[in-house]
Order: sequence, then structure tokens, then C-alpha cells
Amino acid sequence: MRRVSVFGATGSVGQNTLDLIARRSDEFDVVALSGGANVDLLARQARALRAEHAVIAQENLLPDLRDALAGSGIKASAGRDAVLAAAAVPVDWAMSAVVGFAGLEISLAIARNTKTLALANKESLVCGGALLTKVCAENDTLLLPVDSEHSAILQCIGGADKEVERIILTASGGPFLHSDPKALETATPEQAMAHPNWDMGQRISIDSASMFNKAMEVLETHALFDVTPDQIEVIIHPQSIIHSMVGFADGAIMAHLGPADMRGPIGFALNWPDRVDLPLERLDFGALGALSFQHPDPAQFPALELASQTMQMGGLAGAAFNAAKEAALDLFLDRRIGFLDMARVVRAVLAQTDVAGNDTLSIKDVIDADAIARVRAVEAAQKGF
Repeated sequence: MRRVSVFGATGSVGQNTLDLIARRSDEFDVVALSGGANVDLLARQARALRAEHAVIAQENLLPDLRDALAGSGIKASAGRDAVLAAAAVPVDWAMSAVVGFAGLEISLAIARNTKTLALANKESLVCGGALLTKVCAENDTLLLPVDSEHSAILQCIGGADKEVERIILTASGGPFLHSDPKALETATPEQAMAHPNWDMGQRISIDSASMFNKAMEVLETHALFDVTPDQIEVIIHPQSIIHSMVGFADGAIMAHLGPADMRGPIGFALNWPDRVDLPLERLDFGALGALSFQHPDPAQFPALELASQTMQMGGLAGAAFNAAKEAALDLFLDRRIGFLDMARVVRAVLAQTDVAGNDTLSIKDVIDADAIARVRAVEAAQKGF
């Protein structure tokens, strides 16, 4: 029996993780599950998988969670400290899927106490990549990425990491792929949310339209695979069948293809180093037809250039980038700035960011940089960047 915990259990990644665990429940001992505000779902998950401990992030919901778990013998707790305490319980494998900057401290706690950290929280690497990888190394914790792009890269690299020449991330292009950059100045949140391929949440959809999500993945790639900024490329691939590609020194390129189903990368991380049968659709290449590619237009997607700048800066630039991006998105949703102004806000914040050496970073440094950047983002918008 492998002892496992899932943080962010009630979100999309968490639910898919528990789906795979439930299919082979005799192989897993579920220690802790955490959720944000969905008490009913968290309680059902904990009961179904006989978890030892269920934690709800919002403290005021603790009485509801206790009521929902009454008679089950499952421990209930609530609040930020309770989540961190659960993350510090030693297990064999843990999923870090709490959304946003709040996931960084949870990932660090897992890394100090867990044999394998399955990471689905982008901010952990973008904001504190050097810190997290250092903690993993110090505690002999295996870090396995769960983003489909980075899982694909890991699978393509195999044992040939010393011969990697380039890493190519694919992007769908979103709703503005064929738009004139000038027209994007007046694009609305509703237009930015209209993704041609997927029905995603508001913030994720807009991040996709602006390619800030891909910029985050570029930064994650830099932190995970120890490659230089000029070794990372982004190519637009509207069909979203190829998740990532890796080019090697001999000119060969390995591509990872698969359906758009998060149970693929989750299952790879859950079963590492083995591969097991997963309940995924198998690709029909005759039905797929052609796969197409094109270079992204920097005028349409300035976030990619900002990611390159952030990598060159190093240190706390990643924390500033993420915080400014989130603050700029809030401003765009409030219709206080335009669509392309989000990149201008981030650029202005990066210009004011003091970076520290990666070897000296602490979690306090990252938290402080995040708070400062959010204030500077609002100030930049008020001043017109």
C-alpha cells in the first residue's frame, strides 16, 4: 500500500487524481485530502477513499465539514495552518494542486516530507522554482511535473537530458490567433474568454488568450529542466495534439502526442516509473487529418517576450511576474485597463523589481516580492504604465 495525499482534491486536477486512485483503491492508503470551499465534495471524497484526514481551507466551514464526516472516523480540520500541517505528514506520494500563489508553501511542505511530489501548481516553480528544487534536492524528493506540457517534456527526454538542444512548447493560439494586434487593444473580457477548443474558467481562458499561461509554462520549463532561455521555444499548434517536443544535439526531435485529458500526465506521475493502463481515448490518426504549426506574433502575444526577460533576470523576477500578471488580470476584468495593457503592467513592474541571487532566496523573500509587485501593478495602471 502506498501512502498518498492530495492537496486541491476538489479542483479539476484533484478530482482526476482521485478518479485514478479509486480505480485501484486496494493499492493506495489515502492519508490527507484538502479542498478550498466545497465541503460536500470533500466529505464525499474522504468517505469514498477512507481518508485519514480531510482539511477545508476556509476556517469558517469547519463545523460543516465535521457534520458531513460525522461517524466516519475521519479527522476534520480547517484553515491555512491545518493544510500546511497535513502537507507535513510523511507519505510516499503527494499531489500539489492547490491553485495560485498559495500553493507554493504547500509544495515546499510536501517536498520536505514526501518521497514523490507530483506538482500541478504553476506558481510553485514560477515564483519559487530555485527554492523548491533546492528543498527537493536536500530531502531526496522526486519532483514530477503534472502540467501536460512538462510531463510530455520529461517523457521525451528520457535518459538523454545531457544532449537536449531545444525544448518546444505548443500553444493552441486561443481566440485571438487570427486577430489584428491593433484590434486587441479594445478586446473585451467576454471575447478573451471565448476559447475555440475548450470551456475553461474565466481566468484560465483569459490567460490562454493572452498567452500568459504559456509564458508561465516557459518559466516552469526553465526551472524544471535547467535549460537556458534561448533553448525554449513556443510554437502555435491549434489542434493541441502534440503537447511538447524536445530536440536533441543530433537533430532528432521527440514529440509527445495524446488526447487532451489530464489523467494522462497525472497517471504518469502516479505510477512512475511504470506505465499502467489509463482510461484515456486512443488517438485515431486517420480521423485527425493534418496537424499545423506557426510562429506566435510578438505583437499579439507580448507575454512570451516578458517570460524571456524574467528568465534573464532570475531571482525574484518570477514572483514579480506572476503577481503582476494576476493583478493585471483583475484590472482587465474590472475594465480598468485594456487587453494588451496587461503586458504593459507586467513590463512596468519587472522594470522596478530588484532581484536577489537564487541561492539566497527564502519563502519570506518570495512572499514579500509577491505583495510588492501587486501594489506596483495597480500603481503602474493608475500612472498609465
